[in-house]
Amino acid sequence: MSTAILLGIAVGAILVLLLLVIQLKMSAFVAMLLVSLGTALVTGIAPEEVVGTLQKGMGNTLGSVMIVVGLGAMLGRIIETAGGADALALAFTKKLGAKRVIGAVVAAAFILGIPVFFDVGFIILAPIVFGFARVAGINPMRIGLPVAGAFLTVHVTMPPHPGPVAAAGITGADTGMMILVGLPICAATAFIGHFAAKLIDVEKYELGESPASAHIGSVGSAGFEGALAVGRKAIPAGLVVLLILLPIVQIMGGTVSNMLLDDGPTRKWMGLIGSSLVALLVAVIVASIAVGRHQGWNLEKRGSVLDSALPDVAVIVFVTGAGGLFASVLVASGIGDALSTSLVAMRMPLILAGFLISAALRASQGSATVAILTTAGLLAQPIADAGYSPLQTTLVTLAIGFGGLGLSHINDSGFWIVTKYLGLSVKDGLKTWTLLSTVLGLTGFLLTWGVFALVG
Repeated sequence: MSTAILLGIAVGAILVLLLLVIQLKMSAFVAMLLVSLGTALVTGIAPEEVVGTLQKGMGNTLGSVMIVVGLGAMLGRIIETAGGADALALAFTKKLGAKRVIGAVVAAAFILGIPVFFDVGFIILAPIVFGFARVAGINPMRIGLPVAGAFLTVHVTMPPHPGPVAAAGITGADTGMMILVGLPICAATAFIGHFAAKLIDVEKYELGESPASAHIGSVGSAGFEGALAVGRKAIPAGLVVLLILLPIVQIMGGTVSNMLLDDGPTRKWMGLIGSSLVALLVAVIVASIAVGRHQGWNLEKRGSVLDSALPDVAVIVFVTGAGGLFASVLVASGIGDALSTSLVAMRMPLILAGFLISAALRASQGSATVAILTTAGLLAQPIADAGYSPLQTTLVTLAIGFGGLGLSHINDSGFWIVTKYLGLSVKDGLKTWTLLSTVLGLTGFLLTWGVFALVG
């Protein structure tokens, strides 16, 4: 098929999906299955390969998301049930003041996001974010949106995240220089994104049933039954901090070991210990023991608290998996390849081409990492032929990363994680999270292009 036809099919598929979900109120999970099936057939994927393509997309996404979401929800439920989120929020609000709380949480998310994947970091911090919102008496979106934006900004541009590291290897950029140059650009981007999020009128959006809406109400600790537990002895704020930092420190240790150690037993064991699965599992077990002892919970109570977290995130898991399924079909159809080839043929400046190709691929197939790696591969030889300095090569690579930051929408699993946790409808998610991620991507690119112009 021609590029125009493939792009038309992609646009049509997205429009049909939005119609089903927004206008006909169809389940997002069912709608994505139907549209993915139809898109696969229309783009010429062989009938005998359609089911396998769908299952592969669903499986790959769930393989990376399901365990993390489940364990992260359990950790959050333990902290929430014991009043930890409110205890931490009250402690920080008293010290910083209500006006500084949002900025402090966003700054913390930016720092924590450097070694931690976007979805893992957001899920770990979600109950804390919602606790802060309740204590401060503000809409959870006020904190949730800029926090998610800060996490995603470093995820697509900063080593040791897989997309930027692999892109640097393809383009020949130095990862150390990427950190040195990219960190202040990312910090400025997240800072601007924080203020951009303030411009969104969050009060006009009605939050559906979600972890965020469960925290809306008067200040207090949400008990196991969902009622405010008046007079409950909340766990100390210091213990909450330790429980949050425990998996993050483990993940950071595994990441640093992978970068610094030679291939051997120590590196392999540190990689296992620092994996998201093991880090969150350890955190859940430690939290169950420490918090359970502090609260006087028996073994049955501890188990019931953990299990109670899973039904609340079941919809998030399934819809996120369906988002990966839809993205898999778009990739298999060749839509992304056709689009990127057309953009390369336009012969625009490499730094602009890197951003636009990555952004187009991100919009067309959902995965930021796939968009970044594909773009880096397409431009590797042109970058080498351009005779760029190491700094210029690094800046072009950063521009590719920022291209993968924006346009997070219905074919992106991260879109569903953010919107479902915040309780946003698809329509409202497009107006808020998609908009904010795009503003962040454009901001980061313009800052990067500005530096490139100065050193060029």
